[in-house]
Amino acid sequence: MIGLLLSACWLMAGCSVIDDDLSDCPADEQQYQMVYQLKLVTNMTTEISTQLDAVTETSVANALKEYLKNIFTDYAHDVDLSFYDTDGSLARLHHDTHIMDANQKSYTLTLPMRKYQHLAVANIADDEMVSLTGDEYCNTSELIQDESTKAAVSLKHISSHTTGVFTARQSMEVLEGVDQTFHVKLYMVNSAATLVLNPKEHPYKDIKVYTTGFASAFHINDSAYVYSDNPPLVEAKPVKNDSKLLCFCSVNFPSRDATKAATDQSLWKIKVYLTKMDGKVTETVLDIKEALKAGNLKIIKGELDDDGAVRPYDSKVGASVMLDWNEGGSYDPDL
Repeated sequence: MIGLLLSACWLMAGCSVIDDDLSDCPADEQQYQMVYQLKLVTNMTTEISTQLDAVTETSVANALKEYLKNIFTDYAHDVDLSFYDTDGSLARLHHDTHIMDANQKSYTLTLPMRKYQHLAVANIADDEMVSLTGDEYCNTSELIQDESTKAAVSLKHISSHTTGVFTARQSMEVLEGVDQTFHVKLYMVNSAATLVLNPKEHPYKDIKVYTTGFASAFHINDSAYVYSDNPPLVEAKPVKNDSKLLCFCSVNFPSRDATKAATDQSLWKIKVYLTKMDGKVTETVLDIKEALKAGNLKIIKGELDDDGAVRPYDSKVGASVMLDWNEGGSYDPDL
């Protein structure tokens, strides 16, 4: 979670900070200073320190921290600010975009006196997978991810998100001649899943890791995720380190909430495809029943066996294995 401080201070100087000529300033408009401050709260440090606490895991822990430093961050590169009509059309009345490149920055904004629904998005400009769409109206503004089909072992999959994305929503009313301060809480909307494997000196030609079972979109005004019956596979990219351990990490939207699912139901999955030296492929599907929430990191650990299957260390993580797997099989996640 991030705390966002949005302060609106009525400036008696009029329509311009540097120009006292008020002839061009509409009578029903006031000028405000917007101050944005980001404060990140996440379980990343705790998860890494508790799950990767062995001496042999130090290199993986350090590499994972470096890999995720631009995901779990309190540094905002860009902000997208929209102010919407609250009566009737719900259309956008004012739109600003800024490059922050800071933890805190101030902006000057002129708004007519009225009620607004304010939506804010941070760190969206440089994310290669997540896009803001439908933002002309507050009730259709949402974050979506590219779910195009890409050539990788013939699986339909998407790449990981490349930034930590944050949003806020706030009802506000601009009043005449009143000093106002609006406090808006901003939440991180994506998360990360990591698989750490001990290969146990078993030889192999290739290994690919995917995660699945996550939301495909996020409605900003409702603060609600959209889940499909056939979620795509998210590519978990290798995280290089100086140990013999293998590490793969995906950045994605959260899974469903555990309170909304049966206790014996898998909430999300990790799929591992290992190509052995003889060219045969072993598929391992790990079933995770613990929800992956926004702003959180979850680390799953295990090892490879003689057949190239993954054996998870956590007894609560289910595992199903298919030996001599082939591409003609079904890849649709069964969640």
